[in-house]
Amino acid sequence: MENAVEREYMDYDIVIVGAGPAGLSAACRLKQINPDLSVVVLEKGSEVGAHILSGAVMEPTALDELFPDWKTLGAPLITEVRQDNIYVFNKTRGIKVPSLFVPKTMHNAGNYIISLGNFCRWMAEQAEQLGVEIFPGFAAAEVLYDDKNNVRGVVTGDMGLAADGSQKTDYTPGMELRGKYTFFAEGCRGHLGKQLIEHFSLDDNALQPQHYGIGIKELWQVPPEKHYPGLVVHSAGWPLSETGSSGGGFLYHMEDNLVAVGLTIDLSYSNPHLSPFDEFQRYKQHPVIKQYLEGGERVSYGARALVKGGMQSLPKMTFSGGVLLGDNAGTLNFAKIKGIHCAMKTGMIAAESAAEAIASNRQQDELTAFNSNYQSSWAYQELHRHRNFGPAQHKWGNIIGSAYAFIDINIFNGHLPWTLTDPRPDHARLKPASESKTIDYPKPDNRLTFDKLSSVFISNTNHEEAQPCHLKLVNPEIPISHNLPLYDEPAQRYCPAGVYEVVEETGGEKRFQINAQNCVHCKTCDIKDPSQNIIWVAPEGGGGPNYPNM
Repeated sequence: MENAVEREYMDYDIVIVGAGPAGLSAACRLKQINPDLSVVVLEKGSEVGAHILSGAVMEPTALDELFPDWKTLGAPLITEVRQDNIYVFNKTRGIKVPSLFVPKTMHNAGNYIISLGNFCRWMAEQAEQLGVEIFPGFAAAEVLYDDKNNVRGVVTGDMGLAADGSQKTDYTPGMELRGKYTFFAEGCRGHLGKQLIEHFSLDDNALQPQHYGIGIKELWQVPPEKHYPGLVVHSAGWPLSETGSSGGGFLYHMEDNLVAVGLTIDLSYSNPHLSPFDEFQRYKQHPVIKQYLEGGERVSYGARALVKGGMQSLPKMTFSGGVLLGDNAGTLNFAKIKGIHCAMKTGMIAAESAAEAIASNRQQDELTAFNSNYQSSWAYQELHRHRNFGPAQHKWGNIIGSAYAFIDINIFNGHLPWTLTDPRPDHARLKPASESKTIDYPKPDNRLTFDKLSSVFISNTNHEEAQPCHLKLVNPEIPISHNLPLYDEPAQRYCPAGVYEVVEETGGEKRFQINAQNCVHCKTCDIKDPSQNIIWVAPEGGGGPNYPNM
């Protein structure tokens, strides 16, 4: 029997996992309340913002509360939305929806087009000036429990392990970071958040399973004559309508001749031949989108799962010793296609609840005040008011679902006396390949459309190759024995980074290959695999994409 690893430890008042908007808002608010509190933030990316990916149009509601003087402080909210265009696409044209008939949640007056990565970098600067310690390049690998099953903190990942798990010469064991309370702000489908939900049965009372989408985004530098700072374009319909899938596209004109373009696809889609990456490449060829990109240069690429179940899917967010924050719990408002302000508010409420508890000499208990404070906040009320938007999209599709949302939100302000649900989890929605239409995706032209590997290259993704694979198969046989004959192994297509391949050997046998080096940490495989056979865990700290301006 091997001896237990001797680990060093550090004690803090609050340990925060994840330097996104929720985690950093919590850190800043804690130090605003009590500068003497010791607060540490762990970030698995090589720097703050390296793994952050969002559209993003930001509603500044929470920021106004956290830093009322954010303009003076130089927050990177530069481009205010000046024009909203919403279209329904068919293959050749776009029908512009009159503003009067658009669900009011889709209007963006007073909002800003931002790089969320750069916003988080600015937030980290504010946190450090307040005295918060931030450790980038350190992944939280496991939850630390005490002998009473209270969360005691986290353990960072071991460094210097070989692919077979053996210790290399530069091996360094992970460190225990212990806190009176631990906040988990890992973003959508956080791997520790997922474990905590199961461990404490936090989703037992949720009305439906959590639902997800995948967002794929590129950043383009376009000619000045094609740049309209402040223009926001959203669309529904083609190309996803051809497979009966739901989701939508976006195109945002930022500052400095930069345009963000992307497509979100609900992971409830049923055709296993669908490739979200290739649907996005098709999307860019639509005349409404193409007109802004032609003659430009693609400068960055990324992908990330997004959480969209809303109020019906929220787990209990508190447990003894900690809280789930932001998208780790699922607080994004899909009716607005916005989650930054909601995530920030959860972090601020958690900070206030924990600071009060610590002032009363409490620790490692459940922050029950958080639950009542959150449910009385504008952030929760917003989710409740817009709760039926997502299920309506699943039930009736984008067009009819949006018509329902117009009636529900614009006319009744979300007060219709029922709550729609979608009880089927996304991974259970795939039809057999034999019953699904195959899709012939065109080859990339390398001007407007591209392949996966060249896309991953400009995401600056890198992992230490000689480390254990962070994409774990519960049963290594399932991809070939079950998923391949039934679904033509959809991992080959739903992964937007070319991580998964079915390779034919010399004798004709097929083998499932995992190219973990390519992984952009989108978490789609952990969500969509029909057998729930793939488990994403954190790789060695600092690995993954390194997004600039995303």
